[in-house]
Amino acid sequence: MKSTSIESLQPTALWHNFSKLNAVPRPSKAEARVTQFMVEFGKGLGLETAVDGVGNVLIRKPATAGREAASVVVLQSHLDMVHQKNTGTDFDFSTQGIKMFLDGDWVRAEGTTLGADNGIGVAAMMAILESNDIEHPPIEALFTIDEETGMTGAKALQDDWLRGRILLNLDTEDDTELTIGCAGGMDVTGQVSLDTEPPPAESTVWRLVLQGLTGGHSGMDIHLGRANSNKLMSRLVSKLSERVAVRLAEFSGGSLRNAIPREAQAIIAFPRSRLEDVKASIAAEEKVLQQEYCLTDPGLTIGLFEHSATMQVLTAADQSKILRVTDAIPNGIFRMSPAVAGLVQTSNNLAKVTVSNGRAEWCCLTRSSVDSERHELGRVIRVILEGAGAAVEFASDYPGWQPNPDSRIVALMRRLYQEEFASEPHVAACHAGLECGIIGAHYPGMEMISFGPNIRGAHSPDEQVQVSSVQKFWQFLLKTLAEVR
Repeated sequence: MKSTSIESLQPTALWHNFSKLNAVPRPSKAEARVTQFMVEFGKGLGLETAVDGVGNVLIRKPATAGREAASVVVLQSHLDMVHQKNTGTDFDFSTQGIKMFLDGDWVRAEGTTLGADNGIGVAAMMAILESNDIEHPPIEALFTIDEETGMTGAKALQDDWLRGRILLNLDTEDDTELTIGCAGGMDVTGQVSLDTEPPPAESTVWRLVLQGLTGGHSGMDIHLGRANSNKLMSRLVSKLSERVAVRLAEFSGGSLRNAIPREAQAIIAFPRSRLEDVKASIAAEEKVLQQEYCLTDPGLTIGLFEHSATMQVLTAADQSKILRVTDAIPNGIFRMSPAVAGLVQTSNNLAKVTVSNGRAEWCCLTRSSVDSERHELGRVIRVILEGAGAAVEFASDYPGWQPNPDSRIVALMRRLYQEEFASEPHVAACHAGLECGIIGAHYPGMEMISFGPNIRGAHSPDEQVQVSSVQKFWQFLLKTLAEVR
């Protein structure tokens, strides 16, 4: 069932707008088309619509009759989406709209990310803006850009743009959660020049491919113990090098800082006479890794394919350096929160490793709800990288969001959740990076909360959103708007 049927799902206004949004290419840092789309949407409704210098869009809608004196509510979601696709999927994110289909109670995409993160939030805001029969207070709908690769939209937000003092961020991925705090983050990147030389005489060149990992969101899924393709590929090449004179020519793994890397490949050279030994060693390592990750990454496979091109390889010393650094960089949980049971406090995602043309680059996203600890983990990674002669850069540092469990909006939404669903919501902080911390720095004292429907596999081609959960989320959102005073 393709996207034409998606629009007929309930609530139809939300799904119709989600389908329209997903027809617009909207990669992070290239949001000009979706910004224009949103500006035309707001102006087409006759609503006050503005766009700032970076591409954030603000649409204001007056209150429904009788609600004019209620507090102004800021609804906020981000316009950009993570672009990831499966190997072998023929899809151009820069020109094509997302191809959706219904799978039981879930909406998915054909071999790519779906864009439910944060497209469902955007679509919900659009549905409210164009409605004629939904009760609501004065609304400021804030659509930010570039949340996924630096939160530059939120960082560039004007301090005097918003009038509202209550913000509903629609970017949480579990419909039982009311998120009231999140981790901050920063990028740590290291680069180093390498020495290369021709491969030894009688060498044959092959491409080593590791794929089929589960991947996922580097914040929300980091505690699940899923495999990181960069770490496993480095381990694999190191193991091979212990048995055969393998020489590394290229290494590439991962593509996005906020996605757990799912695939990696290496170009290797080794004596032609040792081909069968290499194949046997790879098969043995594949079995070991499949056993280790049978629960988290059941699709893990390793393939070896002949590579016709002759190329330079790293010197033995630089190859050892590259593999040792990749092995040593921390990945996964660094520290659990001592204050909140089950919450990851600090982590690192070794998101990208690239070795090509005599240069190596490592890219990490380091997260923590404690700023000092995030910076300390960044220092540890810097020490490892600088030990290999790499130049290290810290960038895109953004603050965490300190919880305020006693705010009025938290009390209201906790009560409404209990009344609507006869259960207690999970009110907590999360390890993902949300824009609330940055927005709160621009607007001190603003009451903020984040919520949303069930989204699974965000930042990977396995991304899916639950239809029944979207209905629950929509019901809860409308009830909240009706009750805000």
